[in-house]
Amino acid sequence: MENSLSQAEQQQYSRHLLMDAIGIKGQLALKNAKVLVLGAGGLGCPVLQYLAAAGVGTLGILDDDTVDQTNLQRQVLYTHEDIGKPKALVAKTKLQGLNPFISLNAIQERLTIKNALELFKVYDIIIDCTDNFPTRYLANDAAIISNKPLVYGAIFKFEGQVSVFNYEDGPSYRCIFPDPPAAGSVPNCSEIGVLGVLPGIIGSFQANEAIKMICGIGETLSGKLLTFDALTMQSQAFSFSKTVEANIVSFQEDYEVFCGLPKAVEELSFDGLEQLNQPYSLLDVRTYEEREIHHIGGIHIPLDEITARANQLPKNETLVVYCKSGMRSLKAIGLLQDLGAKNTLINLKNGLPINL
Repeated sequence: MENSLSQAEQQQYSRHLLMDAIGIKGQLALKNAKVLVLGAGGLGCPVLQYLAAAGVGTLGILDDDTVDQTNLQRQVLYTHEDIGKPKALVAKTKLQGLNPFISLNAIQERLTIKNALELFKVYDIIIDCTDNFPTRYLANDAAIISNKPLVYGAIFKFEGQVSVFNYEDGPSYRCIFPDPPAAGSVPNCSEIGVLGVLPGIIGSFQANEAIKMICGIGETLSGKLLTFDALTMQSQAFSFSKTVEANIVSFQEDYEVFCGLPKAVEELSFDGLEQLNQPYSLLDVRTYEEREIHHIGGIHIPLDEITARANQLPKNETLVVYCKSGMRSLKAIGLLQDLGAKNTLINLKNGLPINL
């Protein structure tokens, strides 16, 4: 437990030390705090930058992805020189340059049932900067089991949400979202796009919630869901209550299946299509607008029409299902499996190449 700040640290945090609400006491609380950030992407970048700058003593960076050129429009921690490199390692290096007085743990893993509890027990606060429902429910359940507060953030096109879950016996993610949305009903930013500055705004809100909890100041968003619209600059806070049954959790057997994704799916890359040594048909599940821009042929049935038009698909034939990122096609396969399709269904992993 650190109980003092060096002269260099006092210089670094001088603007915090001037504030009555933070001062030496609050800055020492930040120095002794341990925060795990799930994801170093659009939301994770501003969260990590502001918490590192604020002097959070130990930051965990959990991400198994690498930097892609498409990230640079909003993930401003990275540059062209970082393309292809692991996000967790790049983030650690950049943040260490921002603040050499803190400890940074780069964890090149995906959050799973197997590692969640071991990871969470090391940290005081968990910040969810992920972009998919299976991981959000997993993070929520692990936070409840570990008794750790969880700062939630989500973005969609021009809109964002922020809340604090499981804080001081407060409500959890399942209290407001007891069930996941229908598969395919909420595309992620790789499928629908996102305003570049939006994750910076929402991520800053998330960092702010963590700082307030650590320093014991202000009022957190526990029991409130803050929504923000970047087009109108309007925000609203909706209150919600704790439901006892939602906070009695154990790990799901399979979070992807719980969220409507198929359990076991054969996948191949776009390049692997040439090596597929069996007859097959293509199924494009993107929107009509995407189809008009470019396609690689095959049957076209948008994801939201799959259930109604499944009878139009060839029977007992191998189908390679594709979309932009590989996520909607995965959801389409799940829907077809639920309908009892007898086809061999193959997902085009990572979707169509961006240069097509």
